[in-house]
Amino acid sequence: MGDVLGEILSFAVGVAVSPVPIAAVIVMLFTPKAKTNGPAFMVGWTIGILVVGAIVLLIPGLEASDSEPSTTTGIIKGLIGLGLLLVAVGAWRKRPQGDDRAEAPKWMNAIDSFGFGKAFGIGFLLSAVNPKNLLLTAGAAVTIASSGLANGEQVTALLVFAAIAASTVVVPVVGYLIMGERADASFAKAKDWLIQNNSVVMAILLLVFGVSLIGDAITILF
Repeated sequence: MGDVLGEILSFAVGVAVSPVPIAAVIVMLFTPKAKTNGPAFMVGWTIGILVVGAIVLLIPGLEASDSEPSTTTGIIKGLIGLGLLLVAVGAWRKRPQGDDRAEAPKWMNAIDSFGFGKAFGIGFLLSAVNPKNLLLTAGAAVTIASSGLANGEQVTALLVFAAIAASTVVVPVVGYLIMGERADASFAKAKDWLIQNNSVVMAILLLVFGVSLIGDAITILF
């Protein structure tokens, strides 16, 4: 299992380094409902990762054959890689130019009015539906499914992946619950940097992962 965990670690880090979700949970921690909405967002984010991973693990035809990845695995990895490259191009085009300030997503301005359900829902959507996180989680799950591990070991690998991928959302929430308002200054600076540099960070990450997956696909298929 160690080899598989090593392979999916980079995908987990890719999901973890998600500026908008991290900024969103930080904004929630500045609201009057921080102690309920922060954990709700965190749980929704984590469940979204697990749901996508579990669905991919159930796709037939991904099992390794004679210790070699299947053709289905190669095709899916190639498609995920192409998808990541397309998202990378879109992110790069949206990057701030010169001294321009990046704008936060419009829904982030309404976070003050969120209740538990909306906080949970936006966390789930940002991990399970957001193209970047969806594709990276799918890529990790394909790697797990095609590894030849037993079902129980695959579940364990997915749980480890989810724990790492969710860590950057979990840490601010837990930190706030422990430190309270003492953490506000650090959170504010982090939020501003994340929003400003979101597009560039995403473009670079997705380019690297996209090229890597396409390389894997070519190796498997040819």
